[in-house]
Order: sequence, then structure tokens, then C-alpha cells
Amino acid sequence: MKIRTKKKKQPCILAVILAAALLLGGCNTNDNAQADDIIILYTNDVHCAVDEDIGYAGLAAYKKWCGENTPYVTLVDCGDALHGDVIGAVSKGEYPAELMNRAGYDFAVLGDQEFGYGMEQLDRLMEISGAQYLGCNIRYTGTNDVAFLSRLLPYKIVSYGEVKVAFIGVSTPESIVKSVPTYFCDESGNYVYDFCGGSGEELYGRVQENVDACLKDGADYVVILAHLGTDESSSPFTSTELIANTRGIDAVLDGNSLSEISCNVVKNADGEKVLLSSTGMGLNNIGCLTITANGNIQTGLIESYPEKDSEMSGFIESIEKELEAELTESVGVSEVTLTTVSDSGMRLIRNRETNLGDFCADAYKAVSGADIALVNGGGIRGDILAGEVTYGDILGVHPYGNSLCVVKATGQEILDALEMASRFCLPNPNDGENAVGECGGFLQAAGLKYAIDTSVESTVETDEQENFLSCGDSRRVKDVMVLDENGSYTELQPDKVYTVASHNYLIKEGGDGLNMFMDNELTIDEGMTDYEILMTYLTDELNGTVGNEYALPQGRIEIR
Repeated sequence: MKIRTKKKKQPCILAVILAAALLLGGCNTNDNAQADDIIILYTNDVHCAVDEDIGYAGLAAYKKWCGENTPYVTLVDCGDALHGDVIGAVSKGEYPAELMNRAGYDFAVLGDQEFGYGMEQLDRLMEISGAQYLGCNIRYTGTNDVAFLSRLLPYKIVSYGEVKVAFIGVSTPESIVKSVPTYFCDESGNYVYDFCGGSGEELYGRVQENVDACLKDGADYVVILAHLGTDESSSPFTSTELIANTRGIDAVLDGNSLSEISCNVVKNADGEKVLLSSTGMGLNNIGCLTITANGNIQTGLIESYPEKDSEMSGFIESIEKELEAELTESVGVSEVTLTTVSDSGMRLIRNRETNLGDFCADAYKAVSGADIALVNGGGIRGDILAGEVTYGDILGVHPYGNSLCVVKATGQEILDALEMASRFCLPNPNDGENAVGECGGFLQAAGLKYAIDTSVESTVETDEQENFLSCGDSRRVKDVMVLDENGSYTELQPDKVYTVASHNYLIKEGGDGLNMFMDNELTIDEGMTDYEILMTYLTDELNGTVGNEYALPQGRIEIR
């Protein structure tokens, strides 16, 4: 199938090879790699899953194997590698950064979670990284020197013999709301960072400028390293929309939406075909883009690889030993499994009530003494299995190190928060897991209960950074009831002031666009850390045992 004519007049043919390899359990894109073939290996959304599935040891071994076939091997990451699990939380991203160095990454882009350790630590991580970070759409309008931006390039052109391949980095404009919004502001609360996200056209235009510059500089192929995703909720900043509104790109390697895309073909602004691929989440797949000596280009996913690099395995083991004593310390027991997901792996914590969501929200309410507790589902990351509960288990649930905050808020502000958090919920609630509509800002609650009428279309309006602006008269959140001191539920009053517990990400920093509490009076301003809240609740309030009362969700959120 003819895709397009290359700059050097070579035909580019889409050929995803689905052969069963002796060493590989899935798609093998370079069984027959020739000495002049260019191999680009890619990962995305690893989220600190350093030793799961293929793992970094398998990735390092596979990269070496590719290098035995061709000298032209490049390894890239498409964001969210340094944050999201215990090994990242304990080291503030430095352990994962060192593992990436040892794996031999050449280029990387900043996912929204790379900003989660703050700009100073981000600069530290970029300083110790052996990979060149790329980002063509990150801008700063403030007056202070920003060290990490000086380490960032919009693109890099690599020569493989006589063939030049341009790598352009694109980070999602959603980073401002998906990470910590206040990190992108100056001391006065004004945004001084942006991602060319004022409109889709602004982002497309910035990327097109860099594509044109690369072509002018002699690039034969243009590969976008993107952290955009394909979720409709990310529109107009999806990778498919970027392709459809640009020209001159050959392939987009994507992240953010955790999609497993071996090879999709998307038409660009001229109707020409562009390859799109994404590896999913963790290191359950390795992506492989091959440019052959005769101009063929193909992508595919390596689903398994049994070999492990011994040096990488040894280094991972040394890190695990350093953490082992602290992480294996028992803090209690659980009689039930507390979970974020269904048996099939769907992240239920982001679209409905779960028993772990109840447990976390109860912890915030009990430890703080607030009337109500709200915890965003995207901040609840790991399950707690029945049996002994360790420090590592608790840290896996809350790996971000956010701090307890309690704020005074009106009932109307609480209603707005629930409405904002429920805007992506989809029907039908009676159809099991098909009742989806994932949102990291979906609110698990304690001290109140509410219903979401999915037959009502959301009327929430947001600004350019997807922060809450307003909501129309038609609301899908209904029957909001508050638990009083006598243990009875009464109707929430819009004009009444309540105390609301959460963490600094939501209360002070407007995380997930929930900005309605940011200017309110705080009664607790960054107290104990999030995982300390859970441990304190388990040990002090539950006497070290999570009982059968948490076997099932407790009926606080009804999806109609």
C-alpha cells in the first residue's frame, strides 16, 4: 500500500510484520533487519513499572539484540516515565532516571507527570538524564530564569549514514491541569508556562513550524514524540487531530491515553497517510519503528521478550534491596482486597465508587475531622490485597507525597466540584464495565453521598487549561446528601459553609481543573502526607485492621 513519496523520492510502504518469532511472543518488526535499517524503539507511560512485564532489563537486552543487526538503533520515551509508583516517590524520580540512563535512552518528552516533583526537581532529573528531552510547544512568559527549559530542545535531527531523521517533542497542553497547576504559576498566581494550548490551531501551528524547520534542515523523515493520547476528552489536543491538521510528518509515537496501538494509519491535512503507534502502559510492550534501507517504514509492538540484561537486573535488585527494609515494614492487615480496578483491568476508581476510594476518603475525613472528604480517583494508584499491609502497599496507593489540607467551602462550591468531576461519566450504569468515561478528577467521597444522572449532558464550561469556569442550570449531579454528627444524611445546602478535606493538589493547586477551593480559607494547610494519612487511619482509627465493612463500595455514589 503506497503511503507517500519521500523527500528523497523513495517509496514509503506500510508493512506491519505479524510473524511469530522464536524469541518474541508478539509482533516482531525487525526479524530481518539489515545493516542499514534504522530501528527506533519507543516506550510511553512506564509510570515507574521498572521490573514488570518486559521491564527495563528486557528492554536493555532487546536494544542490544537490535544493535547486533544494525548500528542504527535509537531508544525514545514518550512521557510519564519518572512518576507513578513507590520507586519514583521515594527517590523523587531519580531511581527511574538512572534506570533510563542504563537502558540507553536517547530522547524523551515531558509527560504531565514529569512535572509532579516540581520545577526544581524536574531540572535535577533532566540534568542527570542521559537522554535529550524534546519539547517544541512548552513556553515560559515569566521573568525568572528557568533552568529546566534551557535543557529542552524543540527537535533534534539524527544522521544515520546518509539518512536524516528528525525527532520533534510535543507535550500535552493538559499538563497544566493534570499535573500541579500552581507549579506553572508565578508567586502571584498568574500562569507563566503554557503549552501552546490556547486552541487546537495554536498547537498544530507550533508543531508545523518545527516540522517545516526540520524539512528545511534536510530531514528525510519526521517522527513526532508525543504525549497527547487519543482520548476524546483530550480534544482538540489528541495525536489524531494533530496529524489531521499538519503535513510533513511520517510517524507519531504517542503516550498519555495508555492506548495499545500497534499501527494505525491517519490521514494528514493533505490526505497523506501517517503512522500512529503507542505501547500502552508500563513495559508490557516495546514499540519498534523500522525504516529500511529502501525507504519502507513500519511500526509494531513487541509483546514479550524472555531475555534479561544481567547488568540492568543487578542494578534493579540493588535498588530494591535499598528500599526493602522500609517498604516491607508491616503497618496492619486487611481482611478484604481494596481495589482500583475490575477483574479485567478497567480503572473503576476513575468513574465510580470503589471500596479503596471509600477507604481513602474515610481516612482523610477521620484524620482531619472535616465534615466532608473528597479524593480524586487519579491520585489513588495501587491496590491493597487481603492480608498483611506494608508501608510499600500504602505508598503504592498514594505515591505522590501530597499533603493534607482542609478548607472552608460553601455547599455550592462542593456541588460545582462534583459536577466538574462527573462530566465524563457515560451510561449505562446497568451495563457493567461499559458504564465508563474515565476522569482522573472523579471524586471519591466520605461524609456525603450523591447521584450522577448520565442521561443529562454535562453543561460544565472550562477555560483553555480545562479549569472549571461555570455550569449551566442543567446538572447531572443530584440528591447530594451530607452526613451529620448524628449519623444521618441531610440535604446539602448551597449557602452553608462546610469543611472539606483533601490534599494540596486538589485544594490549593486546583488539580484536575477543580479550582473552586483555591482562594478559600484553610483550616489545615499542608499537614501530614497522603500516605501518612492512610497509615494513621489504619493504625489509630481501625486498630490496624481493615475489616469486612470495606468488602464492597458503601453506596455513596449512584450512577443512574
